[in-house]
Amino acid sequence: MIMPANAADRSLRRVVGIVALLNLGYFGVEFAVALAIGSVSLFADSVDFLEDASVNLLILIALGWSLKARARVGMGLAAILLVPALATLWALWSKFQLPAPPAPLPLTATGLGAMLVNFSCAMLLVRFRHHSGSLTRAAFLSARNDVLANIAIIIAGAATAMTHAAWPDMVVGAGIMLMNADAAREIWQAARSEHRAATGPHA
Repeated sequence: MIMPANAADRSLRRVVGIVALLNLGYFGVEFAVALAIGSVSLFADSVDFLEDASVNLLILIALGWSLKARARVGMGLAAILLVPALATLWALWSKFQLPAPPAPLPLTATGLGAMLVNFSCAMLLVRFRHHSGSLTRAAFLSARNDVLANIAIIIAGAATAMTHAAWPDMVVGAGIMLMNADAAREIWQAARSEHRAATGPHA
């Protein structure tokens, strides 16, 4: 059953608000654990949680705007998606200076919690991924990619327990960085297409 536009917008606003709160809450949890155990992958993922909260709050603000305005916000979101990648570069450089492995149990447990949060967000957003163009696509792609990243963090925790080395955590952190960069590219392309559709072929 297809909902009327106004009902769909109200449902989307409610879902986006819930997703923003979930992301903001788990950012605090993951960031604290990342600092406590010195984990690059958890640090990168915690910054990603904060970025996702920001993306969803921007969606709430821009939902009632015109297609052209939403497309501009979408291009802005693409830039925001690069923030975790830059933060991860800094964390990786710091880890290279002192390559101590993080504690594997907190790494694995926190990654599992993050996966549950992101999977819940992806399930909430999946039916709206084609609603309001690049905005909700940005939110859905972020949640979907984060589930994959969290699975990798769990694997990194197990690998760290077996090897007592820092490299599994560093490799996953680098992978999360690349995933965020690719998501930024996808959102930028979608937003540019919407902007051209709104302003004409010569925009």
